[in-house]
Amino acid sequence: MKHIISACFFLFSLCMSAQSVTITVDQNVTLKEFFKQIENQTDFKFAFTDQIDTSKKYFNQKSTFKQTDIEKLISELNKTASIQFSIAGNNIFAKQKTQQTQKPAKKKSKLTGHVLDDERQPVIGANIYVKELETGVVTDVNGKYVIEVPNGSYTVQVSYVGFKNEEKKVSVSDDTKVNFNIDSDSQQLGEVIVMNNKAVDIKTTQMSVNKLSMQEIKKIPVAMGEPDPLKSILTLPGVTNAGEASSGFNVRGGAADQNLILLDGAPVYADSHMFGFFSIFNADIVSGLDLYKGGIPSKFGGRVSSVLDVTQQTGDFEEYKVNGGIGIISSRLLVQGPLQKEKGSFILSGRASYAHLFMKLADNNNSAMFYDLNAKLNYRFNAKNSLSFSGYFGNDIFDINDRFASTYGSTMGILNWKHKFSDRLNSNLSIFYSDYRFNLEIPIESFKWDSNIQSYGLKYNWNLQQSEKFKINYGIDGLYYNFNPGVVKPTSSDSQFNYMQLDKKYALEASAFVDFENQITEKLNFRYGLRYSMFYRLGDETISTYENGQAVVYNPLYNIYEEGTPNGSITYGKGKTISKFNNFEPRAALSYAFNDETSIKASYNRMAQYIHILSNTQSPLPMSIWTPSGPFTKPQLLDQYAMGYFRNFRDGDYSLETELFYKNVQNRIDYIDGADVLANNNIEQVILNGKARSYGMELLFRKNTGVFTGWVSYTLSRAEQKTPGRTPEEPGIANGDWYLSGYDKLHNLSIVGSYELNPKWSFNGNFTLQSGQPVTYANGYYEMGGIHIPNYSLRNENRLPLFHHLDLAATYTPKPDKKKGWQSYWVFSLYNVYNRKNAASMSFTTNEDTGANETRRLSIFGIVPGVSYNFKF
Repeated sequence: MKHIISACFFLFSLCMSAQSVTITVDQNVTLKEFFKQIENQTDFKFAFTDQIDTSKKYFNQKSTFKQTDIEKLISELNKTASIQFSIAGNNIFAKQKTQQTQKPAKKKSKLTGHVLDDERQPVIGANIYVKELETGVVTDVNGKYVIEVPNGSYTVQVSYVGFKNEEKKVSVSDDTKVNFNIDSDSQQLGEVIVMNNKAVDIKTTQMSVNKLSMQEIKKIPVAMGEPDPLKSILTLPGVTNAGEASSGFNVRGGAADQNLILLDGAPVYADSHMFGFFSIFNADIVSGLDLYKGGIPSKFGGRVSSVLDVTQQTGDFEEYKVNGGIGIISSRLLVQGPLQKEKGSFILSGRASYAHLFMKLADNNNSAMFYDLNAKLNYRFNAKNSLSFSGYFGNDIFDINDRFASTYGSTMGILNWKHKFSDRLNSNLSIFYSDYRFNLEIPIESFKWDSNIQSYGLKYNWNLQQSEKFKINYGIDGLYYNFNPGVVKPTSSDSQFNYMQLDKKYALEASAFVDFENQITEKLNFRYGLRYSMFYRLGDETISTYENGQAVVYNPLYNIYEEGTPNGSITYGKGKTISKFNNFEPRAALSYAFNDETSIKASYNRMAQYIHILSNTQSPLPMSIWTPSGPFTKPQLLDQYAMGYFRNFRDGDYSLETELFYKNVQNRIDYIDGADVLANNNIEQVILNGKARSYGMELLFRKNTGVFTGWVSYTLSRAEQKTPGRTPEEPGIANGDWYLSGYDKLHNLSIVGSYELNPKWSFNGNFTLQSGQPVTYANGYYEMGGIHIPNYSLRNENRLPLFHHLDLAATYTPKPDKKKGWQSYWVFSLYNVYNRKNAASMSFTTNEDTGANETRRLSIFGIVPGVSYNFKF
C-alpha cells in the first residue's frame, strides 16, 4: 500500500501547477474591473474594508502580466499600486496603504486559537485578519487558526458571513493563544465584505448531496410535534419510505438496508424507535446531516444506495449550558460545558417517552416506551493533536397484556484521534464498536428469542492539500462482524420449545481508498478515485449442500418454487474462510462552471455491498436479521451514473438543482412466494438472485433568504427488479420480466415553507404527495374445504392509493431579544391537517358474519395535534 500511495503522489504531482493569470492594468482600470479579471481566471475571491471604493482607479502605471503566478502578481502590484493586497487562503485582502513602516522583529511566534459561534460551535472558514501586517488566514474544520507573526502588538479581526465582526488587541512575545466568540448578525456586514457567497457551490464536483442544518430540521412539522432529523430527509428529492410510522428510508429506488448510516463516523444498523414513529437521532445534539445519493466519494463504501452522515455537536469549551424540551409523548434534556476551559468539553443528551404512564393510569396493561442517551467528549492536547469520544445507547420496550414483551436497541461508541502533521497534511484515526440487538419473549408460550449483530472497526484517513488546485484523500478501513441470527430459549420446563441456536456467522471486511481533487482550469474541476474492498465469510459454521447446488427447487406440477432438501454439509472451523470476494470500486465526478452562477456536473460510482437484511416486508422490522454474503448470496454491485444542471439566481437568493440518474444493481435478492425468513437456519432455501435498476429525474428549487424561505422538491422515477428463471423451464418471479420493486414511487413531491412573521411568531408548513406503494392485490378467490382463499396477481402489479398530507406548525418565542438566562419557545403543530386516511396496507379476508369476501384498508394516522415547550439557559 505504501508503494501504491507513493506512486500516486509522483504521478499526480505532474498534474499540479500554481494558479496563474494573464492581465493588463493601467491608470484607467478600476479596482472592480481588476477583481473581475482575477476571479474569471482563478478561484480566488476578494475581501476588502468599507473604506475601499471599487469604482476608483488605484493603479499608477500600465503593467502587463502573462501567465504570471498569482503570488508574484500580487507582489509586483504592491510595489506600484496605491492599494495593498495580501493573500489568505482563497481570499485576497485589499486595503489602503499607510505611510507607517514596520520594523521587522527579530523573532516570530505563532498566534493560534479557535473561533466559535454563539452556540459555541466551531466556525469553519472564518477570516482571521491582522490589520497591522495586512495578512490573514482561514479557520479549519475545527474552527482553529494558526498564523506566524513577528513579536509585537496587533489588532486581530475575525469576520464571517452572517456574523458580527469581532476585534481584539493582541500582544505577542511568545507563542500565544487567542480565542474568538462571534455572534450571528442578520444585518449586512459593515467593515469586511466577502464577495460571491453562493447558496449552491457551483464549482465543486460534488453532486447528488443534500445537506440540512438543525435550524432547517427544527422547522419541518412532523407527527408528535418533535423535530426529527430522519423524517426531515423525506422532504428531499429522491427520498421516500414505506409510509407513515414505518422505519427505514429509500433513496433513488433502493432498499432500506442499502443505506449506510453513520453517526460521527460509526455505522448504526437501525434508525428508528417505536416501529418508525421516532428516529434514533436526537435533534438537540445533532449539528447537521449530509445525505449522499450519488457521486459518492471513495472514502465511503459498504452500501449501494446512499450514505447518511450524521454529526453530533461539540460541547462548549468555555461555558456550561442546558437546553431541552417537554412534549406530549417524550421529553429531552441536554447539558454541555468545559471539562477544562479551552482544552476539554463534554456534551450529554438524554430523551425518553412516557406515553406508557398514561396507559397505566387508564388501567391499560399495554406498555410502549423508548429512551436514548448521546454523549460526546473532546480534548485538545495541543495545536496538532485532539481526541474525541462519541457514544450512543438506545432502547425500546414493548409489553402487551403480559402476553408479548420485546426490547430492542443499539449501542455505539467511537474514539477518534486527529493529528496535524503540517499545514498541508493531517490524519484521522478512529476505532469503533456498534451493535444492534432484538429480544422477544412470549410468556404464554414460555420461550425467549434473542438476536443481534455486532461490529468492531478501524479507520485511518489522511488528507493532503498539495496545493490550492490539488488535494488527496486516502486511507484504510477494517470491519469485523459477528452475526447472531437468533437463539430460542425455553423459559419453563413445560415449554413446547427446545433450546436452539441458529448458526452464528462471522465476516471480515477490509478496504483501501484514494481520492484526488484536481482543478484543471478555472472552470473545470475533476475528482477521481478508487476503492478496493475485500470480504471474507469466516467459520466456525456448517454450510448445507444441495443437489446441483440449488437450495431452491422448482416444482413444475404446481408452478411454484419450494425449499430444497440438503444432501450433505461442510463444516468450517473457527477463522477458516468459507467465501471470499473482492471488488474494485472506481469513482469519478466532473464539474464545468459556465460562470459564477451556472454549472453542469456529472458523476459515476461503483459500490459493493456485502451484508444484507433478511426481510420480505417493504419496511424493516425490529426483528429483521442481517446476514453476510456467502456461498448462496453474492455481494450486491452498483453502477450509478448521474448528471445535473445547477444555477444560482439573484446572487444566491434562489437556487435550482436538477439531476438525471440511472442505477443498476447486480445480485439483488428476492424471495419466493410464501417465504418464511424468521428463525430460518437455511435462508438460502427461500431466496433467488436477480438484479435491480432505477432511473429518474430530481428537481430541487430553494428560496434561501428573506422572511419567507423554503424549497420545492420533485422526483419522477422508476424502480424495478428482475428475477429470471435459472433454466428456460423456470418462470422466475413475475414470469422473469421486470416488475416494480416495493420502493418504486413514480411521483414524489414535497413543498416546505417557513415564514417569519415577526421576532415572536414564525410559521412552517410541509406538504407531501407520493404515488402509492406497489403491492400485490388479490384478483380472485377459490374455495378449498369451505374456506375462501384469495388468488394473487403478479408481484407488485398494483398500488396503494395516492399518499398525501399537509402539516403545519407555529413557533412562539415570548422574549426573542433575551440572549442570557432562561430562554424558551413553544411549538404548536398539526400533522395531517385535513385528516387524510392514507392506506398503510390492504388485506383480503372473509367477513366472519356474512361470509363475504372483503378488502380492508389499514390507516395509521388521522389528524395529530402536538405541542412542546423548549428551553435553554
